Amino acid sequence: MLSKRILSIEESATLAMTAKSAALKLEGKNVINLSIGEPDFDTPDFIKQEAIKAINENFTHYTPVAGIMELRKAICKKLLRDNGVEYKPEQIVVSTGAKQAIANVLMSMIDPDDEVVVASPYWVSYSEMVKLSEGTVKLIEAGIENDFKITAKQLDEAISAKTKMVMLNSPCNPTGSVYTKEELKALAEVIDKHKHVYVISDEIYEHIIFSGKHESFAQFESIKDRVIIINGVSKGFAMTGWRLGFSASSTPIAKACIKLQGQITSNTNSIAQKAAVAAFEKDPADIPELKIMVEKFHERRDLLLNLLKEVPGVKTNVPDGAFYVFADFSSYYGKSDGNTLIKNDEDLCMYILDTVFVALVPGGAFGDKNCIRFSYATSNENLIEAVERVKTLLAKLK
Repeated sequence: MLSKRILSIEESATLAMTAKSAALKLEGKNVINLSIGEPDFDTPDFIKQEAIKAINENFTHYTPVAGIMELRKAICKKLLRDNGVEYKPEQIVVSTGAKQAIANVLMSMIDPDDEVVVASPYWVSYSEMVKLSEGTVKLIEAGIENDFKITAKQLDEAISAKTKMVMLNSPCNPTGSVYTKEELKALAEVIDKHKHVYVISDEIYEHIIFSGKHESFAQFESIKDRVIIINGVSKGFAMTGWRLGFSASSTPIAKACIKLQGQITSNTNSIAQKAAVAAFEKDPADIPELKIMVEKFHERRDLLLNLLKEVPGVKTNVPDGAFYVFADFSSYYGKSDGNTLIKNDEDLCMYILDTVFVALVPGGAFGDKNCIRFSYATSNENLIEAVERVKTLLAKLK
């Protein structure tokens, strides 16, 4: 009955764990959910006020598929101001979340058997979107010993005549790793050498960074026309439910994305577009809510890392951005409490959820079965209690 296309992909592991934790909560269980990738902050008031104004002014009709001109100009202004890259409004496509923006690009550019090189660990949807596009995923594994970042040598060796696209994410979900300008420059030199290869640069977490500054992959002029920036308002402005993202690319790619989106969803929510204008028009340095959010995430990162140091056998890197710790729990595989044998990351996450009601995401969903993702988009109290529950439970495994 169902298509091979839908049967070939997996359910989102993060959404699945969120659903399971919600079901346990309905049963009255005291669940601490560290599986969700969503800031636990409210959208800044100045953005909400623009949405209210748009509603009161009846800005409730269809807009151009690619987004209202006011918003596309604001995005161009943002890209020049924050990232030092110049685009024209016709190169911007506004979509229903960054997830749709990525899907637009892949579906517009990937043919059957085209290779898409993905830096691993990767966000859960990358591989499944490539499958939907009938492409072939080719992973480059970056371990914890290299701060979960791929090298130029690895990238050069992975690219073949069949490679059409490379997918990068900095700051990264699930690892929190942030590529420096020097690291990106080395990767850009590899892309420059392989003229048939394009890059999706997912920069959705750009504002959540704890040291240094975010660097856009599109800043390198020699490859700019082959880089597609993906970004949006979900993470930096705590606007996950507003569902607004965008792509910035060469004009032919933008036109292809508009053509595709016009047949699937048409325009993004008109009210969200007006709100996003306010978000992108304002210099991030002048948004106190953003500063407070990043400071809180930084504080929680340090707290969580210190808590995990007290769990025997666990290894972590020090993430410089986003709001995740991708911790290596592989030392517990093969252990048992006498009744339950922990064979892998999925077993461990389900054991923790079912026994002490802490929701985490198995690392295999992100390309590394040795690890488990902790989201620290929650209170200090929840983090302390969650790790204490996990530590006490794991002490029973022999």
